[in-house]
Amino acid sequence: MTARGYRIEEGNRLNNFAVEPKMYVDETVRAGFTEYAEKLNGRLAMIGFVSLLVLEIITGHGIVGWLTSL
Repeated sequence: MTARGYRIEEGNRLNNFAVEPKMYVDETVRAGFTEYAEKLNGRLAMIGFVSLLVLEIITGHGIVGWLTSL
């Protein structure tokens, strides 16, 4: 018998260890030119582009000017 995170075993003994969740294996391909890889690449490119815009607004220089002023 299972109820709310604990288990009652034979002889009405309480086993209050957590009931393990059911496990599953995600067998989708995550390498190569997949839809997942393209979405991730696009999102990272958008983050990089916005970061460069913020850098230019804050410093007043573009990326080349910022790198040469270091």
